[in-house]
Amino acid sequence: MITGVHAIVFAHDAERARAFFRDTLGFDSVDAGGGWLIFALPPAELAAHPTDEPPHHELYLMCDDIHATVAELKAKGVEFTREPTTVRPGVRICFLRGPEGVSIELLDRSHKGA
Repeated sequence: MITGVHAIVFAHDAERARAFFRDTLGFDSVDAGGGWLIFALPPAELAAHPTDEPPHHELYLMCDDIHATVAELKAKGVEFTREPTTVRPGVRICFLRGPEGVSIELLDRSHKGA
């Protein structure tokens, strides 16, 4: 029934956001016309968590080695607003500043879920 997920990042400077995903994160893309890039993403997963806050969505990028990935992205000029932290056994997170200052979480899970 469902064959994939199409996620959209809205930005005032869409070209700069596209450059971040293309050049900094290295995502492959196709031009859907007029410079509208559609990025191929690695495998994805979806979770539903309880919250006491208003319902919302978050973007997490997953990696196999958070310390190596942070070092590689810092070398490309990416700013991190929170250094890697273990939140529970096998789960490490940190936050990077994405296009237009949007916070994106980097997630390293040694238990490799679903």
